[in-house]
Amino acid sequence: MKVSIKITSDFICPWCRIADARLEKVLQSLPEDVGVEVDWLPIELNPGMPLEGMERVAYRRAKFGSWEYSHQLDEHTVEKGKTDDVAFNYPAIQRVPNTFAAHRLTLFAPAGKARSLLVKRLFQAYFEEGRDIGDLDVLAEVAGECGIDKEAARIYLLSTAGEAEVIQLEDLARQGDISSVPTFDIAGIRLTGAVPVDQLRYYIMDAYRDLIKREGARYDR
Repeated sequence: MKVSIKITSDFICPWCRIADARLEKVLQSLPEDVGVEVDWLPIELNPGMPLEGMERVAYRRAKFGSWEYSHQLDEHTVEKGKTDDVAFNYPAIQRVPNTFAAHRLTLFAPAGKARSLLVKRLFQAYFEEGRDIGDLDVLAEVAGECGIDKEAARIYLLSTAGEAEVIQLEDLARQGDISSVPTFDIAGIRLTGAVPVDQLRYYIMDAYRDLIKREGARYDR
């Protein structure tokens, strides 16, 4: 029996990066008998982003009205990240990428630990190393760093594989009224935002206890 945890997120969302770190802390603290099944679902914050991305300063000025205000928002996430041991190296980020290919790559990784590792590494590549995760060569390199066959990943990315799946999953997210990220679905309970560690743990444990009760009821029939 495993608790289903689904996270809808985008790789350019700093709160999704913080949420990933918090979830990892929770999973490491769970009792050994509590099984979980984590999956990552795609949504693009900028579905109309050019394939080559945009220069970050220009993008942030257009989105937030001024670079100064954008910088204040960056500083806020930098401070929030410190409490979760998450680093944001914004000066290293030159471009805001189109994340569609990164979401496709996520589907290429086997579901479970391998996929979660790739998601974490993509967050790190963008937010800590300033790498352009909209570039297919960069994505293939990141896949290789996670133990995925680099050349196989490159061939996959150069094809149209995974495109229809990502589009379908994004449509399902929007049809389900997911309008902000990260959004957690813990055994059917929806939580939005970088949910605190204690709250995540509570809902996971509550879902696990419910699984135990239902399993017991099934055998009592």
